[in-house]
Amino acid sequence: MPPADTPKLPAERLSLLYPVLDELPDALRLHVLNAESRLIQAAVGDVLFDEGQPCQGFPLVLSGEIRVARGSSQGRALELYRVAPGELCVASASCLFGHLPLIAHGVAVSRCELLAVSPSGFERWMAAEPFRRFVMGTFADRLADLMALVEAVAFQRLDQRLAAALLGRGTTIAVTHQALADELGTVREIVTRLLKRFEREGWLRVARERIELLDAPALRELAAGTR
Repeated sequence: MPPADTPKLPAERLSLLYPVLDELPDALRLHVLNAESRLIQAAVGDVLFDEGQPCQGFPLVLSGEIRVARGSSQGRALELYRVAPGELCVASASCLFGHLPLIAHGVAVSRCELLAVSPSGFERWMAAEPFRRFVMGTFADRLADLMALVEAVAFQRLDQRLAAALLGRGTTIAVTHQALADELGTVREIVTRLLKRFEREGWLRVARERIELLDAPALRELAAGTR
């Protein structure tokens, strides 16, 4: 993780985003926050944790967003999920549970502020039932998301997945072809080729780092496999 900055811990904002912390005994909560946590500021593109490395801290996101992805030996990456304020990173949690190297990497996709709880502090909180319940509930939610991702990768064509990735973002999407490729776990050239095909069909218009949707129903049919 990047080096910690020195701002004072925003306790009120932390409680609003992670109210489960207020369910912990005061002594336990305050000890970990004051003695076993550090506040981190991250810029866009900063690598917060990397595959194959030990987990240096459990992140609680206060602002911004972290993209968690799994890389391949060919240099490609498949996005697994994103961590927004109030959410937990299950890759970091599983690493700490099993005392194993990280199985994914995390990159700041916007300016981030986060609290990094030390591995020992995380274990102290996990001994408390409210926090343990919160973490395991997040595991269940993320597992459902990851199973849907596995199904999409295994059984859906890439054009269907690209169509689905474009929907729900408004009519004008500020995104690069490379960012879409990273999200889908493929290469930029294939995404560019598919976008050109969609443009020929009249479903969208491609500009520099921007995509304008012209026929969302057609894309929705393609994503559902009915076109």
